[in-house]
Amino acid sequence: MEIEPLTPVIGAEVHGVELATLDDDRFADVEAALLAHQVLFFRDQEMELDQHKALGLRFGPLHIHPSAPPGAPGYPEVLKVHADANTKRTAGDKWHSDVSCDAEPPMLSILRLHTLPESGGGDTLFSSMYAAYDALSPAMQEYLGGLRAEHDGGPNYRDRNRRVGYDDSEREYPRAKHPVIRTHPRTGRKALFVNSVFTTRLCDVPQDEGDAVLAFLYAHVAKPQFQCRFRWQPGSVAMWDNRCVQHHAMWDYYPEVRSGYRVTVAGDRPM
Repeated sequence: MEIEPLTPVIGAEVHGVELATLDDDRFADVEAALLAHQVLFFRDQEMELDQHKALGLRFGPLHIHPSAPPGAPGYPEVLKVHADANTKRTAGDKWHSDVSCDAEPPMLSILRLHTLPESGGGDTLFSSMYAAYDALSPAMQEYLGGLRAEHDGGPNYRDRNRRVGYDDSEREYPRAKHPVIRTHPRTGRKALFVNSVFTTRLCDVPQDEGDAVLAFLYAHVAKPQFQCRFRWQPGSVAMWDNRCVQHHAMWDYYPEVRSGYRVTVAGDRPM
């Protein structure tokens, strides 16, 4: 197995691995590389949905999305990621951590794309929340370290459903309060844990203060020096750690098709 870092801060491309047939030793190597690089990329991966699910289950129980329907009949744990000429709004079109509105947000996402647009990249950008935290001043780190923020799935999911004509007015979506700075349970490193898709307010501070701080943090996490960028090819897989990474999927290919499946691994309560 060969690991090729994309930047000194985040991301690595892994060669010489078939994810569908990993033995225990090679799986341990992949897991260690993920903890070190935060997001891993693999090319030319053949995986049926059962194999995709099985790979996710090696990391832990699978997460079921609170809004999206099953990606295929009989696969509630699989999320279909698809955009075409009829799409009104793509998933992942802003910087975010997947489903951070859950009381126990997902720890890991594994996305494989099988169809890519002929023009426009449909690239995904990833940003290290370790690096974003480390770049803050000690005073700002101390201030944020004592705060919690509310994460609410309602605004995002209702907007997405409204655009496709689905009435979810009687549906309840997850809402949770999490520390603004979380400590990764495996690495012990601190990471920013607020995002513009799900975070709605800072708790226990005046509204105008909270809005200003969040606006600063949303601009901060999007700085290029914290990022890597992945150009997809058919059969590529991206695997990222939601506990310390945010991502942004570029929608620069309308009206062409970009399509694949994602499996997400359940996580724990941020501490």
